[in-house]
Amino acid sequence: MATLTVRNLPDDVHRALRVRAAQRGCSTEAEVRAILEKAAKPEGRLKLGSLLASIAREAGGLTDAEAERFNQLRDKTAAAPLRFE
Repeated sequence: MATLTVRNLPDDVHRALRVRAAQRGCSTEAEVRAILEKAAKPEGRLKLGSLLASIAREAGGLTDAEAERFNQLRDKTAAAPLRFE
């Protein structure tokens, strides 16, 4: 896992983070991780594949049955990592 250092954090922000963490019963570090994760990966985000499928459906070029068929046919295996040898 990565490590992140935040410099020049104002004292009042640090204090607010500590209070917020204490209210949730976790460490300040865990609270900061939760805040960053929620900001970087919001629950309501739309994924590219879903967006493209919805555009195709709205354009009339792809029915729900066709979209499901594509989903069944697509290769779901993980891609092999790149090698720089």
